[in-house]
Amino acid sequence: MAVTKVYPNASSALAGLLRDGMTIMSGGFGVCGIPSSLIEAIRDSGVKDLTIISNNPGIDDFGLGLLLPQGQIRKMIGSYIGENARFAKQYLGGEIEVEFNPQGTLAERIRAGGAGIPAFFTRTGVGTVIAEGKDVREFDGIKYLMEKSLHADLAIVHAWRGDPEGNLQYRMTARNFNPVMATAAEVTVAEVEELVEPGAIDPDHIVTPGIFVQRIVQLEQLDKRIEQRTVRARPTACRE
Repeated sequence: MAVTKVYPNASSALAGLLRDGMTIMSGGFGVCGIPSSLIEAIRDSGVKDLTIISNNPGIDDFGLGLLLPQGQIRKMIGSYIGENARFAKQYLGGEIEVEFNPQGTLAERIRAGGAGIPAFFTRTGVGTVIAEGKDVREFDGIKYLMEKSLHADLAIVHAWRGDPEGNLQYRMTARNFNPVMATAAEVTVAEVEELVEPGAIDPDHIVTPGIFVQRIVQLEQLDKRIEQRTVRARPTACRE
């Protein structure tokens, strides 16, 4: 009997995977390319004391911000929290522990975790608070900071297209952290905008091979938001 990776909805795709105190990588950048339906399912499950690894916690009423009202996040490993007022309040109130990373360092820590590399050296952060308590070594007269790789119990990612084998294709900037996170967890669950037949995705366009994806769900509806929009009046067309 063939084992299918395709699940009917986000809740069933996460069934049996969630537990209190686990570490979850969540793809996306702000509200771009985030696995919104999977985040909602995590919220609805009531699981708590989570360590979340993501670039940032999104905004108050969308994405990872949905996990805040019930106090489901214990620790956040990311690089930016500036767009989420509730998260900032909980952090300043001592309710959430935060581990800040320069954005490139965060990306490399995740990539290293997926590649089986336990640690690496970078010049970023040397001589700053980022270096406190970390190993600093000198190579060819230049100081480097040792950063440890990141690995998670679960990665939730968003892709543009996927097939039943779990092969994923991303679209534009929604690609962001999703591919590296898919490689750096014990289990990866992907939500896709389009679920296509095997072979429909050009092999050259597959970014995440299905070997990294254990479960997949097609989105029933898509809510794409813009985190910030700055506009200005168009100049009046010149007429002679």
